[in-house]
Amino acid sequence: MSLEEQDGRSLHRLVTIMRRLLAPDGCPWDREQTLESLRPYVIEEAHEVVDAIDRGATAELREELGDLLLQIVFQAELARARGWFGPDDVVSAICDKLVRRHPHVFADVLVSGSSEVIANWEAIKAQEKPKRGVLDGVPKALPALLRAVRVGEKAARVGFDWPSPTGAREKVDEELRELDEALTSGDPARVTHELGDVLFALVSVARKADLDPEAALRGTLDRFTERVQAAEARAQGRGQKLSELNAGELDALWREVKAVE
Repeated sequence: MSLEEQDGRSLHRLVTIMRRLLAPDGCPWDREQTLESLRPYVIEEAHEVVDAIDRGATAELREELGDLLLQIVFQAELARARGWFGPDDVVSAICDKLVRRHPHVFADVLVSGSSEVIANWEAIKAQEKPKRGVLDGVPKALPALLRAVRVGEKAARVGFDWPSPTGAREKVDEELRELDEALTSGDPARVTHELGDVLFALVSVARKADLDPEAALRGTLDRFTERVQAAEARAQGRGQKLSELNAGELDALWREVKAVE
């Protein structure tokens, strides 16, 4: 089917297959699953989607999106079995939400740009859920780095923020001083507390500078991994193992690798 002809109707086939797998004579493994047992798979598949995007792997992205969609349909079917809702309820809910929160597209509201779209989105959400607190919409199950970004974004909307990246950067210095004091005290609980504050301050700097701290850290990890692998290859070429080198030799090898870069 051509891209122009695709309208999502094949989702019905996935729902049909999932219902067959969960039938009394279906797959024993699938029938044993619960919402709780599927939780790690949802997270894993989402990360694999992100990994495919980062690598520009088009074919793999298609496959990983399918795996993630399977998790959604799987859980919707488990919810149907409990009498809660079904897959069509899931789709209808998000369709209704999209139409409701895009009045500049589906109604006669005028907007000047994306910033006003976001403001309207938050205002509509507040009307829908008037008892929700400022930070209630941030899932605690998010990876800590992403959660820090979302918490910072939502807090900023009610004024808990710095006017520029400079203020956030100064906060990093303040938190680093407190971390140094905690390290001197030798109190693990205090060190943990202050280290968390430093990390949160760094995330705030990234957010104020319109940067993605997750992407920044992934880039650093990728570079570090490549350098370690390059150092390991050089050591092996000399008949050595990294574990056999002393600190001075490791430092010299590291400098060689960086020089090549």
